[in-house]
Amino acid sequence: MKRALISVSNKEGVVDFAKGLEKLGYEIISTGGTYNTLKDAGVRVIKVADITGFPEILDGRVKTLHPRIHGGILARRIPAHMEQLEANQIDTIDIVAVNLYPFRETISKAGVTVEEAIENIDIGGPSMVRSAAKNYEDVIVVVKPEFYWPVLKELETEGNISKTMRLQLALEAFSHTAAYDAMISAYLAGLTNDTFLDNMVVAGEKVYDLRYGENPHQKACFYRNMTPGTSLADAQQLNGKELSYNNIIDTQAAWALVKEFDQTACVIIKHTNPCGTATADTLVEAYDKAFAADPVSAFGGIIAFNRQVDLATARKAAEPFMECIIAPGYDDDALECLQTKKNLRVLALEINTEPELQIRSVEGGFVVQEADQAEVTAADLQVVTETAPSAEEVKDLLFAWKIVKHVKSNAIVVAKDGVSIGVGAGQMNRVGSAAIALQDAEKCRGAVMASDAFFPFKDTVELAAAQGIKAIIQPGGSVRDQESIDACNQHGIAMVFTGIRHFKH
Repeated sequence: MKRALISVSNKEGVVDFAKGLEKLGYEIISTGGTYNTLKDAGVRVIKVADITGFPEILDGRVKTLHPRIHGGILARRIPAHMEQLEANQIDTIDIVAVNLYPFRETISKAGVTVEEAIENIDIGGPSMVRSAAKNYEDVIVVVKPEFYWPVLKELETEGNISKTMRLQLALEAFSHTAAYDAMISAYLAGLTNDTFLDNMVVAGEKVYDLRYGENPHQKACFYRNMTPGTSLADAQQLNGKELSYNNIIDTQAAWALVKEFDQTACVIIKHTNPCGTATADTLVEAYDKAFAADPVSAFGGIIAFNRQVDLATARKAAEPFMECIIAPGYDDDALECLQTKKNLRVLALEINTEPELQIRSVEGGFVVQEADQAEVTAADLQVVTETAPSAEEVKDLLFAWKIVKHVKSNAIVVAKDGVSIGVGAGQMNRVGSAAIALQDAEKCRGAVMASDAFFPFKDTVELAAAQGIKAIIQPGGSVRDQESIDACNQHGIAMVFTGIRHFKH
């Protein structure tokens, strides 16, 4: 008689799967909670302990780690192996349906202790999965409920499953255990504050396939980190079709910037750069100001709010063509208004300011860095010019400084009264970025300017002076800092140093 070992933490569909195997003549063996679930559902099920002749010990830490289990799984169906099984009174196990203790769910719970987390590290489960996956030519391994029905259907119609499906199931099995180990590694690294390990493992869980990547000829997929924390992958989509690759990248850029502000804020992103950013007393006012900053670029962009969206704001935001709106939440009537736009993607996501590591691929590898969490307050500013900025100018300088951190280098941001009025991004030289940011001379008069890195020459200051800029914030640190300071003094511009650079490549 063929045997199936079933032991799962996720009980979805397991009873129907076991009953289906029973009809096909399989003997079912199981452990713990799965055994009780199957027995209560009327499945004829045998305890693993009855197979091994050895009881569960150490509070369940040792149940399936036994030659009568692993020998039955790992034995190749060749005479030499079969003879050894017979000599040791071991029966083969032909199907292993196992998924693992819910480690991610455990460590995501508030107040979870290290002891509780450690006890939810599965040992027997991964061992069985890996054994079955190694012997996939002879053993069917199933780690996800969505594979129950395809396996049953093929067994019913063909009496076996194809080599192609066996290999696919083995791949899923090894990916399952690899992701599980990656979660444990990340958790222990958090306990020890080891950020950059000698061997870094990154695990992801597919959210959905994307129609294509940055361009139609590129394949792409969206994955969720397996470690705890709230991220864009956890956003609740309330309207519109699935996000595209570019939507995801742009929405992340918008969300990262809008979270910088304590005051009510709106950010509009186009191609990962903020074309409009504003703070105000009300959300609708913040939106109006952000959109008016650059309405041409805002078309087809991403809107991010750091407050729950009300009806007045929703009505305004629904007027132009936009790809996506993301906010912590929506009033019922606001959501109803936005849902009249069939293709507008509407996302709700709780604001989470916990920093994550940033990973970017290069050919043959990847680089990892901490997120740029550096903050500057008014007390941190070093006034280096004869003229000091006014209190209102300091507010705008700090506002512009938050934005410039999220603009592609070389980055220049011009702002006034809590609104970005010019953004120069990604140019090969700093004065080129400044020229773009300062192109609206009428708006720039009396505004402030932020630079993500120091001025290598005084030319950017001269350009700012010609457009009426009143105050500048920059890191400082150039060997020619004094030239820029002298130019500011000559034109009556206040300049402050932060001592912190904000390159964004």
